[in-house]
Amino acid sequence: MSVYFLDSSALIKRYVSETGSAWIQTLADPNTRNKLIIARIAWVEVLSALWRRQREGSLSPASVTKAIRAFRYDLDTQCQVIELDRALAEAAGQLIGKHPLRAYDAVQLASALRIHISFSRARSATLAFLTADDRLLAIAQAESLLADNPNRHP
Repeated sequence: MSVYFLDSSALIKRYVSETGSAWIQTLADPNTRNKLIIARIAWVEVLSALWRRQREGSLSPASVTKAIRAFRYDLDTQCQVIELDRALAEAAGQLIGKHPLRAYDAVQLASALRIHISFSRARSATLAFLTADDRLLAIAQAESLLADNPNRHP
């Protein structure tokens, strides 16, 4: 079993076919018993990406509906969700002061760092932070996270 924190740019690949989707599907296969962790805000970001693609014409309404249903099911059955609370918002704010991050990226990274600390203390598993955003990937690595970009796994 491995532990993966998927930001929204990595998570969307589970529901929309693009570069890196096959790799994400393999990691997310329930038979692997991998632990998948996401931030609560991923719900908003993934839905935004799906609806945007429908408006732009690259996804049909039926495909969007199917993807949202699948995401809801996975969220309820397979993913551990990190909730946004005051301490997490404070940590995200500190990251913004330290790195050139967009607001939601800072929340994603702060969520992963919170979990990373828990796993490091317990020494139970290694957390890998997955993002398709190279800038966020570099910042995650600067914050001592093991990180990877699904786009590097076509």
